[in-house]
Amino acid sequence: MKLMSTILISGMVALGAAAAAVAQDAAPQPPAGQAQPGPGPRGRPGGPPGGQMGERAPPSIGGVVGTVDSVSASGFVVTLSPGHQATVETSSATTYRKGKAASSASAVKEGQRVVAIGLATVGRGNSGSTVKATEIILQPAGGGTATSSTDGVPFQQGVAPVAKEVGKVPANYVQGEGTIISGPEASKAIQAALAAYTGGVVNRVVKLKTGEYEVHNVGVRWPHHLFVDKNFKFIGAQ
Repeated sequence: MKLMSTILISGMVALGAAAAAVAQDAAPQPPAGQAQPGPGPRGRPGGPPGGQMGERAPPSIGGVVGTVDSVSASGFVVTLSPGHQATVETSSATTYRKGKAASSASAVKEGQRVVAIGLATVGRGNSGSTVKATEIILQPAGGGTATSSTDGVPFQQGVAPVAKEVGKVPANYVQGEGTIISGPEASKAIQAALAAYTGGVVNRVVKLKTGEYEVHNVGVRWPHHLFVDKNFKFIGAQ
């Protein structure tokens, strides 16, 4: 009797182990050669994919600065640099200001210099980018970014990016680290960055561990990273 009980228990253990092995084999597995998703940020160029900082990151708060080329009921087209345009979409929720004073949509006219901040989607080519604007800042004639900024190096198909740094890059900065932010904090960082360099499309703002900001700038060969300090002052670019 004791022998039979031992045999039955051993058989049940073996069946349980076999069932567990079958269940494990049946569980979904990633295709061969495909890395499993991980929580870590994307590293420097050429690093492994993953994390919210990859080029496939969803649209985030960004912006553009340029001259209004044409106006329609749904918004306007702005020229960022010669041959490079973006579409700015506005709504009833979009706010307008000129300097520190409130303004309105009627103030946006052809030839007006503006900063548009909102959800930025970067498209292909020189006219595929869109900003769903939450905030429009009209630049005074002969002032603001119209005179104090520097044009970025225009993008050219097949031409390698420019590799250089100016000013200060935050200590221990690693591309891909930090937290993507939105709201007034992001807006202030974008304005500071676009007051320094024009011609590109800002498609996200990253708050670094140091408390400084990396404003990601695309659509130009250089600069791609604009750095802003805790007081929202531009400090450097690369």
